[in-house]
Amino acid sequence: MYMTKCVIFDFDGTISDSIQIFIKAYNLLAEKEGYNQVALEDLEDLKKMSIPERCRHLNFPMRSIPFAAPKLYRFVRESKADLPLFPGIKQMLDELNSRGIQVAIISSNASDIIEHCLKSNGVDYVHDILSSKYIFSKDKMIKKLLKQYNYGPSDVFYVGDEQRDIDACNKTGLRAVWASWGYDHESLISGETTKAAVPDDIVDFALKA
Repeated sequence: MYMTKCVIFDFDGTISDSIQIFIKAYNLLAEKEGYNQVALEDLEDLKKMSIPERCRHLNFPMRSIPFAAPKLYRFVRESKADLPLFPGIKQMLDELNSRGIQVAIISSNASDIIEHCLKSNGVDYVHDILSSKYIFSKDKMIKKLLKQYNYGPSDVFYVGDEQRDIDACNKTGLRAVWASWGYDHESLISGETTKAAVPDDIVDFALKA
């Protein structure tokens, strides 16, 4: 029987509807670096691609991701854009907090951007925000959090919107909950692809709230 003590969330595409601002940031970078730009009408097709497939489609070398991320975050800071939360997210976070369940965030986004978003949306009780510039290292951040609080896999579950979130859960033994309103298309996590990572649960309430 599970006794949940903590819920870990991804940020972009799960908590924050940040896609528009990051498309603007990426397109400015793409124009300078010679990568293919992203049009809004391309989003549905891109959602159905894995990260390596997206990089090939955009002529964007995967090895450049750690170097490109700080440039994207700089644009977000300089634009002073307030990243919105998805509908229903604040109410859900408030409910978890009221029940005494710890809320944590593990993201590839910068911690100061996440903190600013939460604060501007009236969420001031998330103390654990772990950030990594390596997009496939969330399992290391999960292990760090589990060790810090002496949590076992049955104490925690993870909510994310991408295949790599589920992969991280599989590596750490956590239950994986997939947010259907995020960046990845359901085909990537439904078993339709050869090596699809399948979540334990799927939720789709936020956009209906």
